Amino acid sequence: MRLQDLYNRSEQVYCSIHHDPVDRWLYAAWEGFVPTDDAERGAEAYLSSLRHFPSPCLLNDNSRQSGPWFDSTAWLEHIWAPTATQLGLRYVAHVTPPYLLAATADVAARRPFGEQFELQIFDDLDQARHWLRSQQLTLR
Repeated sequence: MRLQDLYNRSEQVYCSIHHDPVDRWLYAAWEGFVPTDDAERGAEAYLSSLRHFPSPCLLNDNSRQSGPWFDSTAWLEHIWAPTATQLGLRYVAHVTPPYLLAATADVAARRPFGEQFELQIFDDLDQARHWLRSQQLTLR
């Protein structure tokens, strides 16, 4: 179920947030070039969705995003992650385009979110879904 679309200055959707009623998680799909201010606005929209559709799992799909998202890491770590954790987030499957897999994995290896939640990096959406489903089993 589509919850929200976010539009950039060119009036194109750069982030869509969905609630998956079957898997019971939120899914954020990003596309195109996303500047830092739009990335933060999308992350805030996710928090709003999490308040209405609580879930310990997020499938964050950047596979159609162009350009790195690393400029937002400090904001995500210090502002967004504590709030997401308070709202119950425990597992994040982050899907990156294959050409950014190594750089994204390097950022994740520094553990910018510490123990706030578990983050796994993927370049395959089906593998990310499989991992999130396996994490849900540990919650039951």
